[in-house]
Amino acid sequence: MTAARMSAMPPTPYSIQVHLRWSDMDAYGHVNNVQYLRLLEDARIGGFAEWFGLELKAQETGVLVARHEIEYVLPLTFRPAPVEVDMWVERIGGASFTVGYTVRDPDEIGTTTYAIAQTDMVFFDFENNRPQRISQEHLSILKTHLNEPVPFRRRRA
Repeated sequence: MTAARMSAMPPTPYSIQVHLRWSDMDAYGHVNNVQYLRLLEDARIGGFAEWFGLELKAQETGVLVARHEIEYVLPLTFRPAPVEVDMWVERIGGASFTVGYTVRDPDEIGTTTYAIAQTDMVFFDFENNRPQRISQEHLSILKTHLNEPVPFRRRRA
């Protein structure tokens, strides 16, 4: 493979394992749909700590969730083994970016995908209570994780 072709290939998504909690289950015995937001949040916290380091100070500038979209593929039942969350950036704007996810079994367990999702994030200046443009440093970091949009099965117009 040529160097030009290799540089044109999207990066491998960032992957992190997230443990389920017994309290994540609902009356039907599977992980409740609301708990998926916690799984995604846990993945983002771990991912952003690795991507950005500790430079995002919540008291000054932070990253806020503006929107979530989740497509549930299969029910996930409680188990002691963690799920794996793949995470990548699918869009970058002036002050915002979109994170894509796949919630799935870790490779050593199987190939089952439980959900796909995306979250719109906004860099925010808490002191002035408004969105803040993405810095060049953060933009460079986000670009290293840029990949294809989440392949939702159905989109509404």
